[in-house]
Amino acid sequence: MQPELIPNQNSFGAAVGSEQLVVQQQRVLRNTYLLLALSLIPTGIGALVGINLNFGFMRASPIVASLVLMAAIYGMFFAIEKNRDSGLGVALLLALTFGLGVLLGPLLQVALGLSNGGQLVALAAGGTAAVFFAMAGIATVTRKDFGFMTNFLAVGGIVIMLAVVANIFFASPVMHLTICGAFVLFSSAMILWQVSRIVQGGETNYVSATLTLYMSIYNLFTSLLQLLMAFTGNRD
Repeated sequence: MQPELIPNQNSFGAAVGSEQLVVQQQRVLRNTYLLLALSLIPTGIGALVGINLNFGFMRASPIVASLVLMAAIYGMFFAIEKNRDSGLGVALLLALTFGLGVLLGPLLQVALGLSNGGQLVALAAGGTAAVFFAMAGIATVTRKDFGFMTNFLAVGGIVIMLAVVANIFFASPVMHLTICGAFVLFSSAMILWQVSRIVQGGETNYVSATLTLYMSIYNLFTSLLQLLMAFTGNRD
């Protein structure tokens, strides 16, 4: 008589749990990409509004304006994270993206004032898209855990923000370009790290993931555009 084959319940439970984890990871990644794409709409609308605004009040008191804006933006970060499990978190995120779109106004005004400004904006946008898809693709295809970058990114983010605050007072062009270069590298690494966290199951909230990716894309685009303007901008 053949012995009766009894399924290993532990193995079966582990397989079901693993399958559920994969489904959850895919859902978070899909929702993150959808919300990220949606967030670009208010950003574009805000940018169109910002181009036509007069930001003379910011130029009159650049230090005060910069500090107030930073406080407002970080306040929005806190509010979004606090409400990340509700529809309010999504609404606040979209409101933030609109506001950041408006704040692109001064940069775009200067860029489009150059004879090759339109080309530089397009090149910065294309470069940002290329970096995003490359970093996201590496994290998704290789499925490698880039968690080892966490501490490095935390320290790097603090150093960059301290440099940003310092340069509000020093207003050094060389330091500004150095910060832009640092933001390009830091934002690229953040995209790789965040997508990897989703793929590995470390990030389960798509609102938080979208906020991180959006800010990385935003900083990457603005930094690339400023570097291109500084080195290849045609003012004739």
